[in-house]
Amino acid sequence: MNFNKKLAVAVSGAVLLMAGQVALADSATDIVDALVMKGVLTEEEGRLITKGHTSKTNVTPVLKEKDNNFTIESPNGNNSISLTGRIHFDARTYEDNYGSDAGGSSVTASPSSTAADTFDIRRARLGVKYKFAKNYSGEIVFNTVGAVNVLDVAYMDVSWFDKAKFRIGQFKMPFSLEQLTSSNNIDFVERSFVDSYIPAKEIGAQVFGEPTKGMTYALAVSNGLPGANAVGSEADNRQDGKDVIGRLTFNAAEAAGNKEAVYHAGVAFAYGDSPIGTGLGGNRSTEARGVSFYTAPTINPMGTNSKTIERMRYGVEGAIASGPFKIQGQYSVTSQDFALGGTSTNKYDLDIKTYYVQALWTLTGEKWADRYKAGAFGALKPKNDFDSDKFTGGAWEIGGRYSKFDASDWNLSALAAGPDSGVAQTTGIATKSAGYTEADAYTVGVKFVANPNFRIMADYVYTDFKNRISAVSINGKAITDESALLVRTQIMF
Repeated sequence: MNFNKKLAVAVSGAVLLMAGQVALADSATDIVDALVMKGVLTEEEGRLITKGHTSKTNVTPVLKEKDNNFTIESPNGNNSISLTGRIHFDARTYEDNYGSDAGGSSVTASPSSTAADTFDIRRARLGVKYKFAKNYSGEIVFNTVGAVNVLDVAYMDVSWFDKAKFRIGQFKMPFSLEQLTSSNNIDFVERSFVDSYIPAKEIGAQVFGEPTKGMTYALAVSNGLPGANAVGSEADNRQDGKDVIGRLTFNAAEAAGNKEAVYHAGVAFAYGDSPIGTGLGGNRSTEARGVSFYTAPTINPMGTNSKTIERMRYGVEGAIASGPFKIQGQYSVTSQDFALGGTSTNKYDLDIKTYYVQALWTLTGEKWADRYKAGAFGALKPKNDFDSDKFTGGAWEIGGRYSKFDASDWNLSALAAGPDSGVAQTTGIATKSAGYTEADAYTVGVKFVANPNFRIMADYVYTDFKNRISAVSINGKAITDESALLVRTQIMF
């Protein structure tokens, strides 16, 4: 505890001890509450100081403000509720480069490609965070954009044990550092290719905790529906379809008591089955949400022993941060094992590999270590909020990212013949892969954070398509790459 905090505790305690009347006691409690809200005291220290003290606040809910958001809390801190929300307003513009790799103007069996310049409300969500009876908390968030998944998240945490908490409902699965970073706080306008092939928000149950300083773990079971970011109830009784998902992380800097740095490493896995006939990843668009450059094949069931696709996903992640600098990367593999006709000569084990590496520099000096908690990064909070009268304050950050998508296992030849016999086995393939099976994406970006509730981001994203199966075109002309400018204005509370 530093000198200022010690002084605050001593003064607050002395005032309470000297309080002989209720009016004075109420004022002293108000002083302690003010010190807590200013961050001089923690909430736990404030409760310890006022422990056993009777005042009108014992029966009156407390209205607290943090980061310009309000929380209604009971005096003992065991019950609370707060409103949350976000609006992300995007502008996207594209330049598509037409090349000679056309294969003619026809794009039969190729992905649908639009890449239209547009304004877009990328996200608009409203929700509540709650806590009751001390050990029960959670969040409910609704989407107000789109009609596919109106419910974004809805979960409850049960904290009977400090190092083994339970979560049930619809929530982010424990797999990816990038996905577990809120869309309010991601480093670029859009997440990388890695995010397309990892378990994200699904329905299930989880046990998680921090067994020792700097270490986190989580183990979950979910419905494990096919495709990325799939949410929904189990609807196929041909097989169970449940996924087992786990993640383990360690921050060596935190374990050593270093508050200036982050040395984060993590591993994750997800294992489960999905029914053949449901597709193998669907269309893949660029990180800039423009061209849909790859379509995965669809496999039909054949015989009695070819009903499922065994899917194994694993990933590694790392982040090194010192002061305002951070380098971060992830590598993920989705391995899908299946058989056509149930014979040993027609078995396949095909992978999709994705990875990225990125570097960021907070020009105004805010530390990355201040944003790291429980195995993930949180919000960038400026040292000084932006003052619109003086045009001073706020935080500036720049960064770059390289990202890779590789589905070359799924090219035409890989599915045209059995890997053991060399004999063509196409009966079970309803739709073959189309487009390009590889892509390299390069992003440079800048962001301005005015305060914890408002930020503006601008990214330039260049994507180069490789390993062509069939042409991808816009307006009848084949393209070989894409350039995009993305701008986001967002408010969150």
